[in-house]
Amino acid sequence: MPGGLAALLDDVSIIARAAAASVDDVAAAAGRAGSKTAGVVIDDAAVTPSYVTGMSPARELPLIWNITKGSLKNKLLILLPGALLLSEFLPGAIIFLLMLGGAYLSYEGAEKLMEKLSGEKHGETLEDPIEDPVQFEKKRTASAIRTDLILSAEIMAITLNEVAMESLLTRGIVLALVGVAVTVFVYGAVAIIVKLDDVGLHILEKPSDSAKKIGQMLLNAMPKILIALSVIGTVAMLWVGGGIIIHGLHELGFHTLADFGQGLEHGVEELTGGLGGILGWATYAAISAAVGLGLGAVLFLVIHKVFRIGHADADKGAAH
Repeated sequence: MPGGLAALLDDVSIIARAAAASVDDVAAAAGRAGSKTAGVVIDDAAVTPSYVTGMSPARELPLIWNITKGSLKNKLLILLPGALLLSEFLPGAIIFLLMLGGAYLSYEGAEKLMEKLSGEKHGETLEDPIEDPVQFEKKRTASAIRTDLILSAEIMAITLNEVAMESLLTRGIVLALVGVAVTVFVYGAVAIIVKLDDVGLHILEKPSDSAKKIGQMLLNAMPKILIALSVIGTVAMLWVGGGIIIHGLHELGFHTLADFGQGLEHGVEELTGGLGGILGWATYAAISAAVGLGLGAVLFLVIHKVFRIGHADADKGAAH
């Protein structure tokens, strides 16, 4: 009996060590994947506040909550099962899906930049009059969830690419962890950002002069924060999209862009000493953004100038 108990305890110890190792593996894989998705996460956090702009303050948090629920459904109910099936039966397709997403992000970034420079808009814009607030909110929510689906697919594909060699169970857990963590981080940050003006107004009502200064500072900063987020979101789209394209081409055997970017990155690192890491990274990011802008501009011209997609409403308006 003592021998049987000792053997049982030994088996339990082995299982416990295996479980601990599995937890460590999952944590390490999630950490690797999370760092790789940082660019898309920045993009997501920067883009999302624009969907709340112009809404009634009372509807801002409910709208963000609806988008958050849609984002979790995108990641856990649609993308997670699809990603696992893909990784199990057609792993070679992952790189092409990544590049497709990179092309979309490049196009989105280029479109925003072109619209800013030309003043030309494509489709419904924030400046359009809101005739039905309820319907407008539904459309805004649906549009945000569609955009989230693309960005979430990119996050899940990048994550999947990082854990492709792990077991199916580990892949599933890591994808779920990264998906939930990214969603909580992004929409938690968005909720804080869009309510900063309300916080400023609340502080402004305090009798203290220092409190009033802080409240006024927050109110004054809010428009600048939204503008900065818009710029960061556009740059992040181009940087992430172009970087994915460069990486994908490298994986497919076309090394010119990747070799050029890495060579320039290493050259800058060697020339700039202590700041080499940051400036080298910025150099490669700039090259990625340039590639994203070039590809995005071509797609923009083909979509809007050749096929004239997005001009239908404008043409109808001109006809009337």
